[in-house]
Amino acid sequence: MSVSSFINTNHKLNIKNEILAGLTVAMTMIPESLSFVILAGLSPLIGLYGAFIMGIVTAFFGGRPAMVSGGAGATVITLIALNATYGEEYIFATVVLAGIFQIIVGVFKLGRFVRLIPQSVMYGFLNGLAIVIFISQLEQFKSTSESIPHWLTGTPMFTMLGLTLLTIFIVYYFPKITKAVPASLVAICVIFILVISFKIETKTVGDIASIKGELPNFRIPSVPFTLETLKIILPYSIIMGSVGLIETLLTLTLVDEVTETKGSSNKECLAQGAANITNGFFGGMGGCAMIAQTFVNLDAGSRSRIGPAIGAITILIIILVGSPIIEKIPMAALVGVMMMVAISTFKWGFFKLIMKMPKSDVFVSILVAVITVFLHNLALAVFVGVIVSALVFAWDNAKRIRSRKSIDENGRKVYEIYGPLFFGSSSIFLEKFDIINDPKEIVIDFKESRIVDMSAIEALNTITFKYAQKNKRVILRHLSKDSIRLLYNAKGIIEVDIEEDPTYNVMPK
Repeated sequence: MSVSSFINTNHKLNIKNEILAGLTVAMTMIPESLSFVILAGLSPLIGLYGAFIMGIVTAFFGGRPAMVSGGAGATVITLIALNATYGEEYIFATVVLAGIFQIIVGVFKLGRFVRLIPQSVMYGFLNGLAIVIFISQLEQFKSTSESIPHWLTGTPMFTMLGLTLLTIFIVYYFPKITKAVPASLVAICVIFILVISFKIETKTVGDIASIKGELPNFRIPSVPFTLETLKIILPYSIIMGSVGLIETLLTLTLVDEVTETKGSSNKECLAQGAANITNGFFGGMGGCAMIAQTFVNLDAGSRSRIGPAIGAITILIIILVGSPIIEKIPMAALVGVMMMVAISTFKWGFFKLIMKMPKSDVFVSILVAVITVFLHNLALAVFVGVIVSALVFAWDNAKRIRSRKSIDENGRKVYEIYGPLFFGSSSIFLEKFDIINDPKEIVIDFKESRIVDMSAIEALNTITFKYAQKNKRVILRHLSKDSIRLLYNAKGIIEVDIEEDPTYNVMPK
């Protein structure tokens, strides 16, 4: 990859901003990766390796400059049950297979279908994710000194709360002074210096886990290469791959909107797949795009691939030599930064739009947010949202089909159909006809309508058959080319008369 393609961006490149953005991203990515990997019962280094590998591979080869990928909780959560039953070697094998699945999606260019996700689903996804990010930070206000975590009390709680609020204050107000340095990085540094200088007792990164390690080594997962193994890991790999791609492609769409540029969804699918395959062979937990860290990166001024690459490389350097310093960073600083990310991610304008949006869109947005918050399943939330939106769309269009009746110069009754004829409207369509009282010949005019699917074809077959039983003839007129193609492909299944109309050039040549 050439240097020009690596830094490809329509904005003026600012190396200082890219480097500082990358450093900030690394600081916020480490505790999140550690939290989720520990939740899954895996070694802390597996999470950090995953963050580094995902970040560096997608930074170089991904389809969206400035988007950050890492060891995301959305994907590792899908593997908790697998690890509990079969162990981490099966995790690595599953991550490899998930990567292969993602590459297949990219090869067949299926990533573009994310563009079909309605805006109401996007609102619900963002709002639900913002709430999840915010609530997840509250876990850091619990003590891990005992086997069962409990809320901090007394001085430790007030110290943690005070430092968090100070971080939020700095992140909010510092950009009003200058945007030359990322506010999040300034806040982390200020809180770090404050705690060290005054020897303040508070929770640090080192209290979560040790992050010192070595370079990841190539290794083939130690699992039996049998059909039984495939049956075990295949369902998990498809779920992980799907969740990863959905979160990644939704994040890509959001970055497109923020930067007013367009990324390549299919290229990103290929990069995500390659990154996960690499993870599986180098002992990483895999992952996907991280929306919170991506917004941290964008807010810090990054618009190219350099910021995410710097972030990934910084994580590797921390693993190798920087752990003694990073482990002393107060968790309150990172919590404050992530809370501000959650606040900025939430679509506050949604409340203003509630009275202006269709009720169905409001319902879908709330439904997606609720599923995201309570089930922590982004793929399910988006899938349900899309299905409900599609059903609402189908119902609305089904109600819009109507007909206008008239008698032409030949004494034939003409039914002019308005609105698409498809599975949702076919039953209403059949109710439009007066079979008993109609003349010997009727015309169904599709000038303002289209035949969309098999249900529509069956409806035409049904109405033709019913008229034929009364020795009456049905003629179809003004069919579009695609409608005629559907009917001619169905020959042998149905019999209909199509009136030739040279003006509309609807007859096949």
